Amino acid sequence: MDRIHIVGGAKLHGVIPISGAKNAALPLMIASLLTGETLELANVPRLADITALLRILGNHGVDHMVVGKRPGQTTETGQTIRLTASNVIDTTAPYDLVSTMRASFWVIAPLLARFGEARVSMPGGCAIGTRPVDLLLMAMEQLGATIEIDGGYVVARTKNGLRGGEIHFPKVTVGGTHVALMAAVLANGTTVIENAAREPEVVDLAACLTKMGARIQGAGTPRIVVEGVSRLNGTRHEVLPDRIETGTYAMAVAMTGGDVTLENTRADLLHSALDILATTGTEVTPTADGIRVRRNGAGVAAVDVTTDPFPGFPTDLQAQFMALMTRARGQSHIRETIFENRFMHVQELARLGARIRLEGDLAVVEGVDRLKGAPVMATDLRASVSLVIAGLAAEGETIINRVYHLDRGFEALEAKLGRCGAEIRRERA
Repeated sequence: MDRIHIVGGAKLHGVIPISGAKNAALPLMIASLLTGETLELANVPRLADITALLRILGNHGVDHMVVGKRPGQTTETGQTIRLTASNVIDTTAPYDLVSTMRASFWVIAPLLARFGEARVSMPGGCAIGTRPVDLLLMAMEQLGATIEIDGGYVVARTKNGLRGGEIHFPKVTVGGTHVALMAAVLANGTTVIENAAREPEVVDLAACLTKMGARIQGAGTPRIVVEGVSRLNGTRHEVLPDRIETGTYAMAVAMTGGDVTLENTRADLLHSALDILATTGTEVTPTADGIRVRRNGAGVAAVDVTTDPFPGFPTDLQAQFMALMTRARGQSHIRETIFENRFMHVQELARLGARIRLEGDLAVVEGVDRLKGAPVMATDLRASVSLVIAGLAAEGETIINRVYHLDRGFEALEAKLGRCGAEIRRERA
């Protein structure tokens, strides 16, 4: 099993290209099931989750082709994938595939919308919380689907196609909004989605579906209106930049010091996180093609943060920000409001010398003068990269085990950081 070896202490200087967003690419790939024509997606990151979803879609009969490299493309600048669901042979998503990635459960919406039936395994537990699918099922029931649970599978059917309806989510859910959109675009009539998620990845899905012929208004607001159409066509769409990767590398620069330009990204995708980062004493400057992040020798200021749905501070940056706060001057408070059990990185940061106290959904972080390298264990995707950030600033060597979590969400992480001066390498345990 691979592990990552870091020798801390180097400041970061240079350019880091930001990859396409995994959290946007996954629902876009699933949307290929809505049409028999080809959907071409550009700027798709090379990640384990992308490979897993290609296997899941292939099980349904979706053909895919990875387009050869174009001029200027590298292994860090994304890939182009063509997906064609003209011959779907199976509307069942089995447990052994769905259990590898929770987002694959979303195939239930396009399968039901286009073919009138779907049988999808329940996704099971999750390291950072239960993340139940009840709101996703409620959305489909509001559009006329009948839902049964049979032997660990969700069986969804509709006799005469889905019909427009009103979906009011009791709480903001990104997955529920994705599912509602993919189900509603082929429903008969008008669907109104209230308390919809406003995340950029939802907007990106709506933009792609609109190119495919869907009629969607209000994406990016709490109220989305969808006029159903009888069929969708293929199209070409470029996946938006990964705002979580952007924020992660920005916090790595804030942690270590240095001057790095994050290319191929947009500041408007994470204004809240960048504004908070600026209050720590880090210079954050939008550029024509990205964001420049700089921190001189001055220390890091302690700042309080509460995670919230977009446009608030992202839960997917909470662990990275906590790593930064371990070296801040004074005390900071980090409250997690989205997922339970998302403080599992705390005990591993403590192995590096961090001082963190947990009080329910609140982490109280006392900044320390220095961290010291040690062996640590990754517990989930965002927790693992928080350990990388801490290791970059720690004295001596840090060994991060179970880095397969990183491969799910960060493309060419060692190469990107190494090119900016970090002493980081992957090795076999």
